[in-house]
Amino acid sequence: MPNLERKWWTLIAVCTAIFMLLLDITVVNVALPDIQRSLHSSFSDLQWVIDAYALTLAAFLLTAGVVGDMFGRREVFAIGLGVFSLASLVCGLSTTALMLNLSRAVQGVGGAIMFATSLALIAQAFSGKDRGTAFGIFGAVTGGAVAIGPLLGGAITSAIGWRWIFFVNVPIGVVAIFITLTRIQESRDPTSKRIDWIGFVTFSASLFMLVFALVRGNTAGWGSSEIVGLLIGAGALMVVFLVAEVRQTSPMLDLSLFRRPAMIGISGAAFTLSASIFALFLYLTLYVQDDLGYGPFAAGLRFLPITLLSFLVAPIAGKLTVRIHARYMLGTGLLLVAGGCLWMATIHADSQWTVLLPGFIVAGAGIGMVNPVLASSAVAVVPPEHSGMASGINSTFRQVGIATGIAGLGAIFQSEIKTKVTASLLSSPSGAEVAARHGAQLGPALATGQVQNAVTSLPPGQAHALTSAYHAGFASSLNEILVIGAAIALAGALGSFILVRQRDFVPSYSPAAEAGQGAAQPAPAAA
Repeated sequence: MPNLERKWWTLIAVCTAIFMLLLDITVVNVALPDIQRSLHSSFSDLQWVIDAYALTLAAFLLTAGVVGDMFGRREVFAIGLGVFSLASLVCGLSTTALMLNLSRAVQGVGGAIMFATSLALIAQAFSGKDRGTAFGIFGAVTGGAVAIGPLLGGAITSAIGWRWIFFVNVPIGVVAIFITLTRIQESRDPTSKRIDWIGFVTFSASLFMLVFALVRGNTAGWGSSEIVGLLIGAGALMVVFLVAEVRQTSPMLDLSLFRRPAMIGISGAAFTLSASIFALFLYLTLYVQDDLGYGPFAAGLRFLPITLLSFLVAPIAGKLTVRIHARYMLGTGLLLVAGGCLWMATIHADSQWTVLLPGFIVAGAGIGMVNPVLASSAVAVVPPEHSGMASGINSTFRQVGIATGIAGLGAIFQSEIKTKVTASLLSSPSGAEVAARHGAQLGPALATGQVQNAVTSLPPGQAHALTSAYHAGFASSLNEILVIGAAIALAGALGSFILVRQRDFVPSYSPAAEAGQGAAQPAPAAA
């Protein structure tokens, strides 16, 4: 290997791992229609491909950081790489939707371990000006992964199949593990707190029950004992979690950090950004591929405006944080996301993909404005010794937002598309005939996203009626959840403007202090 300093090997290993981790979030979206056809998956199965990963990532993130502090961050980071790589291999080999979703859950565990220890490894290896350079490179890598993910995922899926979006992780992971074990210096926190098992179990179980209820609600019935029981159980466990965190001496989630309103506002911004535009990516991808008929690579190309613009705006926003208060950056960025969602909510049955383009541009600028400010502000509203916890909380709120956003919007989308397609069918004689003769099979086909299969079994006139009704119903249902996504982003914007107060930021925790003292992460002095 080239004779590089140990600290730069640390940066290479960490950036490689995080690039792989984040890429696996974005590349999967454009592969979902191919996965659906290959594994004969239902619509709920597709939700779980994303949610299983996000749930375990959120559940294990804070605990993984404590484990790394206790047992050694290098060793734990290497274990996370191994878990992620092995789970990626099983994902690629999956023969059923259940096998894929369980593997994705394990992937999320590995991802949480990697993510929780990554920043600590960089902070340990670098100091002074080099630390700022290292975090700048780290930020560029994370932004680049998000930017090229849809295009790379589409290219791989179109050229060699969806399984290879997982297989490519294996050799990359092996190389990263080798570098980690041979070139990275071990570090741990001798004063590290113990693992909060009560918090971990109750938080994880509460999240799972909530998301499971949202995904199953339309199928089982919202008033059924199963769904009501799950929702009550999720609420009860969350109460137990909060009470336990208040009483714990070493809590997984230090609730005292939320005494500052700015911490609430920043966490709310992280949640609403993910629960709005990032959760909507699943349904926008299904629209571009299933409804408009584009292949994975062509779909990836069409998502480039939103991903590239967010990547280009992010460094500009990062520089502006020293001049503009964080509340205005976060609030304005989320307003742009809300505006972009509303602009996209103008789809009709005969629309082309360009109907999304103005909304992509506006929302992309908003994402680019919010992301870097979230990262810096999360650690700037707490004393430096709590920066690791604050960063973990921010990442956890992001993942919880994705998981609950996908499940909640999916529940609304599934319910609405059934109603709207049926109403559209009944508005024409041919459609009414389809509803009368094939109504029993139509419901399951709409619920599982297998309408195209149902169309092939019908006579031409009825097939045309069902196809037209499906396009109209899909467009109208997507518009509704886009409006809901806009409302979620708007709530985050208002919370940012009201709660993220300048006086809540730690005065000594600024870029100037960082240069002299080597703080954990750069933070906006004027936020």
